[in-house]
Amino acid sequence: MASEIRVNKINSQTGVGTITLSPTGVDISGITTAATLKTTTGIVTTLTATTGIVTTLTANTTKITTGIVTTLTATTGIVTTLTTNTLTANSTAKVGSGVTLSPDGDVFTTGITTSSTVIVGSGVTISESGIEASGIGITCANINGAQIGGRRNIIINGAMNVAQRGTSSTSSGIYTVDRFGVVYSGTDEAPTQAQVDVASGTTPYTLGFRKALKITNGNQTGGAGAADFVWYRYLIEAQDIANSGWNYTSSSSYVTLSFWIKSSVAQTFKGYLRSRDGTNQTYAFETGSLSADTWTKVVKTIPGNSNIQIDNDNEQGMQINLLAFMGTDYTDSSVTEDAWATYGSGTRMKDNTSTWYTTNDSTLEITGLQLEVGSQATAFEHLSKAEELTLCERYCEVILEGEGDGAYMVNSVAYTTNQLYGIFRFKVEKRVSPTLEHTTGTNYYINYRDNSGINFDGFTGLSWPNKRATGVYTSSSVTSGHAGLIGSSNSNALLYVTAEL
Repeated sequence: MASEIRVNKINSQTGVGTITLSPTGVDISGITTAATLKTTTGIVTTLTATTGIVTTLTANTTKITTGIVTTLTATTGIVTTLTTNTLTANSTAKVGSGVTLSPDGDVFTTGITTSSTVIVGSGVTISESGIEASGIGITCANINGAQIGGRRNIIINGAMNVAQRGTSSTSSGIYTVDRFGVVYSGTDEAPTQAQVDVASGTTPYTLGFRKALKITNGNQTGGAGAADFVWYRYLIEAQDIANSGWNYTSSSSYVTLSFWIKSSVAQTFKGYLRSRDGTNQTYAFETGSLSADTWTKVVKTIPGNSNIQIDNDNEQGMQINLLAFMGTDYTDSSVTEDAWATYGSGTRMKDNTSTWYTTNDSTLEITGLQLEVGSQATAFEHLSKAEELTLCERYCEVILEGEGDGAYMVNSVAYTTNQLYGIFRFKVEKRVSPTLEHTTGTNYYINYRDNSGINFDGFTGLSWPNKRATGVYTSSSVTSGHAGLIGSSNSNALLYVTAEL
């Protein structure tokens, strides 16, 4: 026969804990020790485990000093507070849809996690300022979507350091800084192009740039004519584009053009790229508004286009044109910038302001021109003077220059009594068989033999030229069969070969 004890409250001898019985259940205060704790209905609002294992817990608020929670279940609602010194997942635990805790301690997240600083082991710290890594190896598939090592800049002499032909000229074309031409037409007074120093203390000087290519405008008394233009032009050999790693026919593959520019006149300047194989395509852009006499860095990220054709050869593949001014014969207000379009002579770019062009002696300077594969502009790739000069000599190489010791550079032979030949082997293989360029003047050059010399004014041309060597010849009164040395005898003498695009 069963028996019953009916009480409404049980107190411990120490008064620490109580058990209160009511028609709706049992309320326990203090610390409860149990092998199994089950609540079939309701919520345990606070559970403190000093030792042992809580195998199953359903709660709004849970505080665990020590021990292991093997299973934490909230059938409905949210566990608002979970405090524990050690949390161990014996099997995979999911926190919502974005966080998974694995038994080996790994945490996997989906979506975006925001933190001011994340420390990964002892060697890597990720913060808002960047990633710091020490004492570890880094494995990387690419940098900026392109090759990890090697040269990045497709442009040669982008820092304007090499000027084999001279440092100042009023001629249209490449006559100062190697690989860069200043091209003009329709001007009332010829502009001047010059290699100049970048002022110390300025940016880009602080980034390692010491030279710039400067245009100084003439006095354009007739105003801005429709056919007038002044611009910088850089021509890229096609195979340098084809072999760069740029998938130029894909709109999801990019190159990034960056450069520094400074104008004496506050305005926006225009520019465009032009592909030269197949049906030519143009990509028009602008610099944005420039403040007067202030260096500004311009960055343009340019996608590929299915209409672009680049042949893998030594001819022109692409032009980069930066405009000081171009008249309305070549521009159109309907042109869409930052997009490829079929080239048209009258639609090269949007109409541009004529303020710079109509301002006497206005100036425009550029330096740090870089074209690289990828969608980001990385730091400019500075090369040594020797490396840059060697790259330039594929297109231009000086044979004789000035007077003084060491000016005798070419072996000569008197082919006939009035034909003097000099044979010169190039330091760098040329793009194509070159042509001759030189200054002329009375007694600019000399053929030295038998401890004496015969002066002459210039050269007739090249003989047997190829990409690796050439002969130069001149009409001069000589003794047939005699050998000697050809040199310069005037500081203005300059003899070079060119294989420019």
